[in-house]
Amino acid sequence: MAAGTTRQCIGRFMDIEPMKFSFSSPTAIARQSIHLPNHRYKELSSLSMNGCAGDPRAPLGVIETRTLGAAPSPAVAADRLNSALYDLKTASPTSDSGIIRIEVPIVQQIEALEWLSCQNHTLLPRCYFSGRDSNDIDHTDTSQKQKLVSVAGLGSAVSFRHLRPFSLDDWHSIKRFLSKNSPLIRAYGAMRFDARSDIAPEWEGFGSFYFMVPQVEFNEFEGSSMIAATIAWDNRLSRTYEEAIAALEATIWQVSSLVQRINGTSHRAVVLHQAHVPNKASWDSAVKQALDMITTKNSSLVKVVLARSSRVLTTVEIDPLEWLTSLQVEGVNAYQFCLQPPESPAFIGNTPERLFYRNRLSVCSEALAGTRARGGTESLDLQIGQDLLSSAKEHHEFSVVRESIRRKFEDVCSSTVVKPSKVLRKLPRVQHLYAKLTGTLQKEDDEFKILSSLHPTPAVCGLPTEEARVLISKTEMFDRGMYAGPVGWFGGAESEFAVGIRSALVGKDSGAILYAGTGIVEGSDSSLEWKELELKTSQFTKLMKHEAPLVPMREKVEL
Repeated sequence: MAAGTTRQCIGRFMDIEPMKFSFSSPTAIARQSIHLPNHRYKELSSLSMNGCAGDPRAPLGVIETRTLGAAPSPAVAADRLNSALYDLKTASPTSDSGIIRIEVPIVQQIEALEWLSCQNHTLLPRCYFSGRDSNDIDHTDTSQKQKLVSVAGLGSAVSFRHLRPFSLDDWHSIKRFLSKNSPLIRAYGAMRFDARSDIAPEWEGFGSFYFMVPQVEFNEFEGSSMIAATIAWDNRLSRTYEEAIAALEATIWQVSSLVQRINGTSHRAVVLHQAHVPNKASWDSAVKQALDMITTKNSSLVKVVLARSSRVLTTVEIDPLEWLTSLQVEGVNAYQFCLQPPESPAFIGNTPERLFYRNRLSVCSEALAGTRARGGTESLDLQIGQDLLSSAKEHHEFSVVRESIRRKFEDVCSSTVVKPSKVLRKLPRVQHLYAKLTGTLQKEDDEFKILSSLHPTPAVCGLPTEEARVLISKTEMFDRGMYAGPVGWFGGAESEFAVGIRSALVGKDSGAILYAGTGIVEGSDSSLEWKELELKTSQFTKLMKHEAPLVPMREKVEL
């Protein structure tokens, strides 16, 4: 949809008044009490239980998906969903723990991001994930005849958050709420680039990692849609069945009562202040320091990825979903995502890079490195691409990434194939060198091994990994947070993660913080690398200059 055009969202989620329900007792909330040196954290008060606080190996009593008959419109689907929730409320739980998803297919295709944009922006947490073109992977869920295009979620039936690094127990804590028989019950979230580094105030709400199974979810398929609601409970986590239903009703009440019409008039953002960390002079110094280390005989460092954060303050508050909508035109063969915990800005991005996709025991990843701009004409674009393919410096940077991933696959997988070994991947603004790697895991628990082994890749950190990470922590004077970390979802039979690059932290009176990085290897030039940073952030900076409106005038209407 073109920026500035009139959009009208008819988003009445319920056509009948939700049932009244009151808590018989205050909801008990799993809270973090751990203290780490040099960190200041705010405990998050939320109606969502924290799944990391329980026994990660204890099986859940009930994991179930109930699919109702297809509805001709969202309004009819909402009525059916409401009736099903009433049945849940009047039924007695059959177990002291469980997760139940109720879903209603809709015969018309409605964009999940449009649906999310029509909701109250103060209703948090929220998430959005749009997968990349997946023609190169086979999906397990053969019962799902239509391809799942994107997912939007509000509220969390169960969330997973901690201050310590993501562990095998945390992975099991998430997986205990998932099942191969309920493939659309998924946990969406992200992890920090470096879980050992100090967390800056803007990233506090995310913790070391943050995942959520949405309470209310909108699925966009090719040719159809689906509305779903999910409850999760566990008496051992002080979250009863009745409290789970009450929390879901509280969320649905807010979703159901709001309609927003975006009338096409908007305020264009005027940049009041912009600050790069590091600035150009400090960047030149950091690149020189990295090159000195790379070329020193006693150093094993081959590559390090240095990044920049650019804090932008504007005259109007930036709507992260408006930005994400505008980025969809850049989203050919890329992932779009939004993750916003309670009391936090939104982490959004438009990343071309897959970290891994798992389908049962089959797993695939890719190497992506080397960057050039796209040409204005077909012949110029071809020339630029050939220059990238033949560049010795870019080949060196790319081969470092590819061979590192290959070795990590071979450590975990029973077989590994690299095909193609090096080709161009062309995106709307840039083009990269690309290779695809596939392998077979020994067992499904090896998903945690492949995740912890692949992240961080040499494309966002360097090689050797630990030497590069230490240099980054000493050199960079800002918190990367979830930038360049894994972002995606865990499912019962499938999981998919992208690398959180081409990303920004937006909203909550913070303006926007744009992130970009570039690989430093022998032969790198600091001025050229700075230009590459500008190129990578241009998909965001253009939104504040010429093309996209930021916060339209919104009219709230009750139907």
